[in-house]
Amino acid sequence: MSIQEKIQELLDLREKAKLGGGEKRIHAQHRKGKLTARERIDLLLDEGSFEEFDMFVSHRCIDFGLEDETYMSDGVVTGYGTIDGRLVYVFSQDFTVFGGSLSEMFAQKICKVMDKAMQVGAPIIGINDSGGARIQEGVKSLGGYAEIFKRNVLASGVIPQISAVFGPCAGGAVYSPALTDFILMTKNTGYMFITGPKVVKTVTGEVVTDEELGGAYVHSTKSGVSHLIADDEEEGIMMIRKLLSYMPQNNLEDPPVYPCNDPVDRLEDALNEIVPDNPNKPYDVTDVIDAVVDNGEFLETQTNFAQNIVTGFAKFNGFPVGIVANQPNYLAGVLDINASRKAARFVRFCDAFNIPIVTFVDVPGYLPGTAQEYGGIILHGAKLLFAYAEATVPKITIILRKAYGGAYDVMGSKHLRGDINYAWPTAEISVMGPKGAIEVLYYREIQGITDEKEKIAFIAKKEAEYREKFATPYEAAKYGYIDDVIEPRNTRFRIIRALQMLSTKKDENPSKKHSNIPL
Repeated sequence: MSIQEKIQELLDLREKAKLGGGEKRIHAQHRKGKLTARERIDLLLDEGSFEEFDMFVSHRCIDFGLEDETYMSDGVVTGYGTIDGRLVYVFSQDFTVFGGSLSEMFAQKICKVMDKAMQVGAPIIGINDSGGARIQEGVKSLGGYAEIFKRNVLASGVIPQISAVFGPCAGGAVYSPALTDFILMTKNTGYMFITGPKVVKTVTGEVVTDEELGGAYVHSTKSGVSHLIADDEEEGIMMIRKLLSYMPQNNLEDPPVYPCNDPVDRLEDALNEIVPDNPNKPYDVTDVIDAVVDNGEFLETQTNFAQNIVTGFAKFNGFPVGIVANQPNYLAGVLDINASRKAARFVRFCDAFNIPIVTFVDVPGYLPGTAQEYGGIILHGAKLLFAYAEATVPKITIILRKAYGGAYDVMGSKHLRGDINYAWPTAEISVMGPKGAIEVLYYREIQGITDEKEKIAFIAKKEAEYREKFATPYEAAKYGYIDDVIEPRNTRFRIIRALQMLSTKKDENPSKKHSNIPL
C-alpha cells in the first residue's frame, strides 16, 4: 500500500468515525431536536480549535453479540479546544452509538481528558446524552462510572467543571454532573433521574413521564439540581460560554479582567428611591443589581429555585464577581432551607475560584414553622453561615433595608470576616423587627391596656421609638460593624473602589485536612 493509499485510508476512517452510529441514527437525533456529539462541540468551541483524542477507540466486549457491532470513538467524543481563546477540555456523549451508553473504553476516554485538564489546569465541560451503563459490559461499566466520579471529586475546587444535560442522564450517570460545579439542562430533551418512570411505577405505583420525573423544569424549580435552563441546545451552549467568562482557568489563577466602557463613577439616582417607605412593601432586588453592575449584565443562576435569594455573576469595572442578594419580592427575602443551600454552594464555588463576593442584604430572618424545623433548617442555615465564614476572597456587603436577627450575622456580616460592610440610610439592623420587639419588651404593659385604640396608639408609639433608636444603620456603625453609611446612588462607585483596594487581599484558614461542613 502506497503512502497516498495509507493517507486515504486514514481520511476514510476519520469520516467513518465522524458518522458515529450512522446517518439513520443521526437523522433520528435531529428529529428529536437534538444535535450530534460533534455538532455540539463545534458550537461550543472556537472555530477550528478542537483537537480530538481517541477517535479510533472501540469497545472490547465480546458478549451478547457486541463482537460483531463496533463503532469508532465508542459513543463519546473527547478532546480539547478553546473558548474565547482560553483552553478547555470537553467530552460529548454520542447517543447514536449504543444510545450513548457508557462502556469500559468510553469511561477511559473521559478519564483521560479529565486527567489532562487537572494536569494542565483548565476547565472541563461534559455534555451528557446517555442511556446509562452499557449492560453488556456489566461491572466494567459500573467501574468506569466510579473512575469518573473519583476524578470529579479530586477536581472539585481545582478546575471549574460544567455539565450540560442535553438528553437522558439516568441511574449512576447522574452523579457525575451532580459532583460538578454547574449543571445546565435543556427544556423537553434533558432528563435526570436515579430510576426511570417504568421502575418508579413498578416500585411505588406512581405514573409519571420523563419530564414530570426529571425534566429541566422539575430540576430548576423543585430540586435545585439544575443551575441553568435553556430553550434549546444552541442557547445552552452560549450560556456555557458566558458562564466560563466569569471564571479563572483553575484555583491558582484570578478570573480574567475585561475592558469596561461603563463609567466607574456612574451615579444611579433611581436607587435613592428604590426602597419603599413602607418597610413591609416589596421591591425587586435585581433592579438594584442591574443598576450597579457593568452595563446591566447579570448572569443569574438557579433563577427559578429558592427565589427568595438571588445568586449569579456580574462584573464591576471589568472584574468578575459573584453576587448573593435577598429578594424582598419573594417571601419577603426570608432565609429558608432551599435559599440557604443555594447560596452556600454558590459562595463556596466563588471562594474556591478566587471570585470576590458582593452581598446585598434585605432579610427579615429565617422562615419559621414545623416544615422548616423538621426539614433541618438549623443544619441547612448553618451551611450558609459556614460558607461565608470560611470564604477568604474579598467580601463586600451592602445592607439595603432589613437585617434582622441571626440572618444579619449570616449574610456576610463583619463578624464573619466581611471585608467592607456598607449600609444604605434605609438599613434596619436589629435583633428583630420593631413590631416583634415591642410585643416582647412591652408585653405586660400591652396586656394591661383594655382600650383597643389606646393599645394601638401605645404600640405605634413604642415601635417608632424602637425604630429610631435601634432599627438604623448608625447603631451598628457606632461599633464599627458597618464601615460606612453610603448614598444609594453611589453604590457602584463604592463597590468598585472596595474591590480595587481588596485586589491584593491575603487571608488563610487554619491548616487542616478539610473542614466538616454541616451537610
